[in-house]
Amino acid sequence: MEDKQQQVELSIRKRFHKKIFSPFAKAINRYELLAPGDRVAICVSGGKDSMLLSKCFQELKRHDKFPFEVKFIAMDPGYNEANRRLLESNAKDLGIDLEIFESDIFDTVVNIEKSPCYLCARMRRGHLYSKARDMGCNKIALAHHYDDVIETILMGMLYGAQIQTMMPKLKSTNFEGMELIRPLYLVREADIIRWRDENELTFLKCACRFTEHCGDEKQYVAENGPENTSKRIETARLIAMMKEINPYVESNIFRSVENVNIDTVIAYKKDGVRHEFLDDY
Repeated sequence: MEDKQQQVELSIRKRFHKKIFSPFAKAINRYELLAPGDRVAICVSGGKDSMLLSKCFQELKRHDKFPFEVKFIAMDPGYNEANRRLLESNAKDLGIDLEIFESDIFDTVVNIEKSPCYLCARMRRGHLYSKARDMGCNKIALAHHYDDVIETILMGMLYGAQIQTMMPKLKSTNFEGMELIRPLYLVREADIIRWRDENELTFLKCACRFTEHCGDEKQYVAENGPENTSKRIETARLIAMMKEINPYVESNIFRSVENVNIDTVIAYKKDGVRHEFLDDY
């Protein structure tokens, strides 16, 4: 499948350079996500976002502006056989030297009724940190994109009663010396979808035990009722509705956490300590 690999790589250099590779590189520079000597574990779930992230890092390595290393790792938390085969075949076809390791996370969370997705995500991240550290990496790269960021901001306000965002990089609190980075931070999901479709690629969607019978979370919701709609899907729909009225709503949500005016905030937290405007009134 060398032709497919070349086609995909050429699309990132040419057709999608402005919409995908440029914002990818911009995020790395703007948020200082990479430094000379870094050893980065690219965490591959098998979905469109993480596969694109892997190809972008390969392209970045091709430019070779400063020395850093990448390792491509994937955790099999209990995929069914078809999903495991798809993950392996896509990695092979796209020229991604992927190391897959197993865990039993799906078996652990399958009977959890309250927030199983949150628990699953936390456990997956812990396993990835541990594997990356064992491989000598000092950073893990996740494939969250721009749309994930703005959805997280709005979800925090509507459902968490707080103003916060998904940070472009974080220092691990449980794995000393390790850092998490999100290089697709400025890349729009619509452009990722176009890249996938124009290259006629098929990736894993949501492959967990709750949705693997249909392979798609939105289809699962349609079949099982709106009460099963995740908060993220609700928020994405709300943003889409707001965009019909205000075409700038997405960028405004994103910029809102860059333009916080502390002088007009009733209270805020810093390092876990609560501060109120009355402290300095």
